[in-house]
Amino acid sequence: MHKNKDLYEFLLIKARDFTEEWYKGLDKSDPKGVYASTDEKVIANVKKQNYEFHEHFIELFKTDRDKFSLEFDKWIHKIASDQQHLDTPIHFVIREFMRTREQYLEAVHEFAEKYPEKVKAGQLDQWHLVIVKVIDSVILKFTEETYHYSTYQLKAQQEMINELSSPVISLTRVTALLPLVGDIDTARAKMIIENTLNQCAVRNVEHLCIDLSGVVMIDTMVAQQIFQLISALKLIGVKTTLSGIRPEIASTAVQLGLSFKDVEIETNLAKALATKIQYR
Repeated sequence: MHKNKDLYEFLLIKARDFTEEWYKGLDKSDPKGVYASTDEKVIANVKKQNYEFHEHFIELFKTDRDKFSLEFDKWIHKIASDQQHLDTPIHFVIREFMRTREQYLEAVHEFAEKYPEKVKAGQLDQWHLVIVKVIDSVILKFTEETYHYSTYQLKAQQEMINELSSPVISLTRVTALLPLVGDIDTARAKMIIENTLNQCAVRNVEHLCIDLSGVVMIDTMVAQQIFQLISALKLIGVKTTLSGIRPEIASTAVQLGLSFKDVEIETNLAKALATKIQYR
């Protein structure tokens, strides 16, 4: 009942005006985000994105629902993964969807007043209802997409940070150093194991010094995983020297019954490098 070819054409003619009116009414005093930008390229792009919204939304009054949703979802995904929008507080974006909703509610009233003969009984109320429902759905889908993309980005960044915070540093052709710094949780410990094994294999490391003097805290699970790393390194032919073991780490290892039998240990990194690692 909400489909109407005449309304569709009326709204399509107004689409450019919608975008210009919307941008003119933006609160550009927002401290950050895409709407506060003074960069001409960013402004042009945000207007383009807004116009694309209208192109998709107006299809609501012409196209069948499944095709409409399929095409509109592509636009939502593109905007939700756009870095400029990701850097914009979500409540600012929702506010703009709500302003756009008001534009459409006013526009259908204008159409009904100008062309009453083209509006069936009850159709104006139906248009109001469908506009509100569809834009509410767009807001929900946008926030879901933004959440998923932001979570993915955060995870990727955290993995990169973890990888960079556990570097295997080559000392000679066959010796290397793994300096561990800061708190190590279970997730980071897993990343350290994977990264260290890969790097040692790629670089043909024969002797690796693992320095723990920069590790502030360590729990029982992480202590076990460090020893698992040592065992895994042994399996690929890499000898290890542990240095900088703090008293609390030693206590945890003993309580767990972890064996130091095949592990070379030095009190600090300087001694490990001077007395245990043979340079080649």
